[in-house]
Amino acid sequence: MPQSSRVRGGDGRLTDAVDPHDRGPQDACGVFGVWAPGEDVANLTYFGLYALQHRGQEAAGIAVSNGRQILVYKDMGLVSQVFDESTLASLKGHVAIGHARYSTTGASTWHNAQPTFHPTQDGSIALAHNGNLINTAELAEMAEVEAFEDELDLHVRMDDAPTNDTAIVTALMARHPDTSLEERAAEVLAKVRGAFSFVWMNEDTLFAARDPQGVRPLVLGRLDRGWVVASEDAALATIGASVVREVEPGEMLVINENGLVSRRFAEADRKGCVFEYVYLARPDARIAGRSVHEARVEMGRQLAREFPVDADMVMPVPESGTPAATGYAEESGIPFGIGFVKNSYVGRTFIQPSQTLRQLGIRLKLNALEHMIRGKRLVVVDDSIVRGNTQRAQVRMLREAGAAEVHVRISSPPVKWPCFYGIDFATRAELIANGLAIEEIRASIGADSLGYISLDGMVDATGQATERLCTACFTGEYPIPLPDESRLGKHLLESTLTAAQLPVLNNP
Repeated sequence: MPQSSRVRGGDGRLTDAVDPHDRGPQDACGVFGVWAPGEDVANLTYFGLYALQHRGQEAAGIAVSNGRQILVYKDMGLVSQVFDESTLASLKGHVAIGHARYSTTGASTWHNAQPTFHPTQDGSIALAHNGNLINTAELAEMAEVEAFEDELDLHVRMDDAPTNDTAIVTALMARHPDTSLEERAAEVLAKVRGAFSFVWMNEDTLFAARDPQGVRPLVLGRLDRGWVVASEDAALATIGASVVREVEPGEMLVINENGLVSRRFAEADRKGCVFEYVYLARPDARIAGRSVHEARVEMGRQLAREFPVDADMVMPVPESGTPAATGYAEESGIPFGIGFVKNSYVGRTFIQPSQTLRQLGIRLKLNALEHMIRGKRLVVVDDSIVRGNTQRAQVRMLREAGAAEVHVRISSPPVKWPCFYGIDFATRAELIANGLAIEEIRASIGADSLGYISLDGMVDATGQATERLCTACFTGEYPIPLPDESRLGKHLLESTLTAAQLPVLNNP
């Protein structure tokens, strides 16, 4: 059997340098894969992940194969914190996959960082995942049953066991003694439910697949001497690859020395996440043929039509509110201005402010530009309100800087339902719009007025038909049927699996 190995990094949990309950929606991850003999695939993957850093800031990892063995390097932190030149120089090969993680299943620990790794009967497999599965418990039970029939030694230390849905899929794909990895993967993919954009590899082949609904984006690109897949086309542009097309919902790609082969493992039933247009994707991305930036600008224009107000300046909450604020200013004729300055270097940190510092009002992310704000009636444009803590602090900051009026405009409807397809929203009980009417939310955050874009207005701005989008976080209508609540949750595997089951998910 060809040898495979991994490099282990330090353990630890990353937290925001602000109140952990004061954050907006977070995406599941960014994935990247490249098959390019003769190219420096580790560096290409590094820069691809850099372009996808916005999709996950908890951990990063790269797997590379030289045709004989797979080497995986991963650790907690940002891409730039995990990798340096010497590390990348040690990752030699012709095929690679990479991952930038934000956890939606499994705790934020080193063991759950990706790519995951597992030996097979004839080599090994590494896999990276963007999305979130809804039948994780069922897949875990399937993996447990198959482990008893597996010839591999799966007995490992308990503290080494990952507890995420990706590890289960990796284990299931790795067990193919009587068939090829391609055939086994197609069988497994047909049993997986939820949102997934997978990239995976063995020693000589790159694979990619997207769930039948196409909830999370995945695009295919071309290099002079190879192929690339990535969560967003911005990552392709970063490394000089040309965009070929989106990976279709329900499609699996197989890329090796024989070229590229496409096969379908399920019929497409497109339900792309509308929140990719609102917030998650980079503004320079295109999804289903629509410019994300232009969609956000149009949401701002629609906000101005639906909720006009007399004001002196339109200002964004940077950076996500900037395109919509531009559109609001264009449509309303109110001048656009900058009222907040964002600290670009906050990101994630191991150091969390003490309660005393929080009470002193420590402001690590945003500061108000007093000379732009004092005495003015402001329209403040943001992408969403989750718990309301962030907006409450922003309105207070603007009033302290001398704002005469603060009118908040939101470029998505009220978020009333949690996401089970790859966005880490608050629980339903914590969502402010679940318990309060819009006027009550306005009073809670201290604004003079509050307007959310209508559902129809948001959808129209995407250029997509309503039936081709998932809007579950606004409507509660989940396009992929959910199991019983007891079989869902970020810490499902940590709370339900037994000591005997956990090792099944880890490689020896």
